[in-house]
Amino acid sequence: MEQVFRMNTESLKGKKIAILGFSIEGLSVARFLDRHGLSFTILEKNEPNKLLPEAQEFLKTHDYRLITGASHLDRLSQFNLISRSQGIPLWNLKIAEAKRSGVEFTSVTKLFFDFCPGQIIGVTGTKGKGTTSTLIYEMLKASGFDVYLGGNIGQSPLDFIDKLKPSSWAVLELSSFQLEDLDRSPHVAVVLMVTSEHLASQAPDSPNYHRTLSEYLEAKKNLVRFQRSDDSVVINQDFEESRQTVKATPAQRYFFSVKETVEGGVYLFDDWLEACLDKVCLRVCRRDEVFLRGEHNLQNILAAATTALILKADLDKVVDVIKTFKGLEHRLEFVREIDGVKFYNDSFSTTPETAIAAIRSFTEPKIIILGGSDKGSDYKELGQVIAQSENVKAVILIGVTADKIKDSIWRGFRGLEDPKGNPIEASRLKIVENLGSMKEVVKKASELGQSGDIVLLSPACASFDMFKNYKDRGQQFKDCVNQF
Repeated sequence: MEQVFRMNTESLKGKKIAILGFSIEGLSVARFLDRHGLSFTILEKNEPNKLLPEAQEFLKTHDYRLITGASHLDRLSQFNLISRSQGIPLWNLKIAEAKRSGVEFTSVTKLFFDFCPGQIIGVTGTKGKGTTSTLIYEMLKASGFDVYLGGNIGQSPLDFIDKLKPSSWAVLELSSFQLEDLDRSPHVAVVLMVTSEHLASQAPDSPNYHRTLSEYLEAKKNLVRFQRSDDSVVINQDFEESRQTVKATPAQRYFFSVKETVEGGVYLFDDWLEACLDKVCLRVCRRDEVFLRGEHNLQNILAAATTALILKADLDKVVDVIKTFKGLEHRLEFVREIDGVKFYNDSFSTTPETAIAAIRSFTEPKIIILGGSDKGSDYKELGQVIAQSENVKAVILIGVTADKIKDSIWRGFRGLEDPKGNPIEASRLKIVENLGSMKEVVKKASELGQSGDIVLLSPACASFDMFKNYKDRGQQFKDCVNQF
């Protein structure tokens, strides 16, 4: 893996450059171009007083042309190169017209791949990217690597690119929107679980989405599409779409699985994490030594361990991280124990699949908080899982999806029988509705909970009807729990 992507920023001089969208990503590009003495124009829908404080400060201290308002997309064809923030869709008609006229489009991610002097590890998947990226970073850092963490998690990679050396490693969490126009692939690609997400019917509140499932999957394939034979790809063996995503890559393949043993990777067997690499198989640690809860987090750990070990990270350091890593904020995050009741914040759960994974992470009796704004998701399986779970005591429903989820739960009870063939009564499950605030939700959950119970916020929905975003939702939950 000696390939490096280094280009010289001199190649950008003389070009008419624009930055489209001046939030976190656009600001990072502006700082990068400014450090390298390159001029540019900023195109932004919002007026300056509506921008992030850091962006406003940059504009006050730097003299760059700024075009705002409804007409900010009107003259894209006058530029040679435009850096587009991922929240702005490629299928926008004016962007498509500019591309047809010969305008080149780039992004934070593409610029980093073009100018990075070191090695890149790219992590993608429908869920688990942030946790896996952080685990890889921690494992390599503990093993003495010169390693940096960026992408959707941590800082923009352009913010640390000037610190990198040829021996450096950058771990990037990459969403489908960052991958959709990528024309280079990382030295090590990590493909986690891949399911449908960010589709038009699921994203009424989002300015950017994929119009079809095929378009989403094609974006994911860019992580491996341009790899070379001396690169590596780490694949989730347990998901068909993940296996399909990497079919075309010539890179060396490694696998991880919680369901079966694999040759060339890390897997779960007989309650042990085992690694089988370079024809040497060994036990890594016992499953009950893993700090993070849930099978989905176990998948993330296996992915990270596979990646770290193929890069010759120290096994003992890898095991130390597995045993001590407490996870990311808003991802099955333990908040507090009150009178024997443990509260967990999984506000990052915005799909039924992630809520199901969270529910299955606990064997203790549970009170689950579900609901939010509607992404067009199908809650049938979630309803069935709740109906079939004897240890789900109560469900607190919030948001506009409350009725849809409740209906799915009731449907889930139909035809259920206990081992003796007796119908399972829906009355064993308490459903609470019509609570107007997170404070009321936490208060009701506390009233329902008994020592040994789990209160789990894992909404399965977006947050925009009651909260600013999933972070605001999770923070309000934590604040209310901690105020008890």
